[in-house]
Amino acid sequence: MLHTKPEHTPLCDLALIERVKAGDQNAYKALYELHIKRVYGLCLRLLADEAHAEDAAQEVFVQVWHKIAQFDGRSQFSTWLYSVASNIAISYVRKHKSWLNKVVSIEQSGMDEQSSQSCKGLNGLDKLIVRLPERARMVFVLYAIEGYRHEEIAQQLGMAVGSSKSQYHRARQLLQEWYEYE
Repeated sequence: MLHTKPEHTPLCDLALIERVKAGDQNAYKALYELHIKRVYGLCLRLLADEAHAEDAAQEVFVQVWHKIAQFDGRSQFSTWLYSVASNIAISYVRKHKSWLNKVVSIEQSGMDEQSSQSCKGLNGLDKLIVRLPERARMVFVLYAIEGYRHEEIAQQLGMAVGSSKSQYHRARQLLQEWYEYE
């Protein structure tokens, strides 16, 4: 008999969420297992550092445990979760920026080519995205991958809308150059 993995649906999330809200730790574990890979991927794309991405992804799920009651079901759980994840990753960058400034220039805070090639779990475009400079990478991920509008990105990152658009354009140019070079 062939066993297939059951398809994950938003209804599946809602059932788990109700159990999590009631304090069911097994439901929380199931929710975690359903979403950890994508949350980690988002954090890695935004932070361009595996260790920081792991820490941020774990912090996301700690926040989810504490704030699950705030999820009202008006949007899909994944939308709410990835919004929490992007906010935590962005705040993680802000918290660690002074440390990063001492170690490397912020302009160069993306991964170098060799580091991105050795990253586990990254392939194709993701290996190029993590090489982008910090601001360009964050804008690109939020706009092109997560679907935020430039106005929302500008507000989240504390920049002008024009700067968000400029950073997105810069990221696209760099990615295109690197892709053609590869």
